[in-house]
Amino acid sequence: MFGKKDRQEIKIGINGMHCEMCSARMQKAFLDAKGVLKAEVSLSDKCADIVYDAGKISAEDLKNIVTETGYEPV
Repeated sequence: MFGKKDRQEIKIGINGMHCEMCSARMQKAFLDAKGVLKAEVSLSDKCADIVYDAGKISAEDLKNIVTETGYEPV
């Protein structure tokens, strides 16, 4: 378990998503990362809302996931 102080939320803008497959791919990449508790990716808003355990993954790590998946974090 983790303490409530470790639970963080972040919204990351994502450039380069063009279709539902793009957003599904991005969502899967977030959910596969250790420490991500919830991830919702919106194609129409071009962003991701993520809840994560800051003791296991950082906001910078989450932005790196966007880049590693082939998109650009905003």
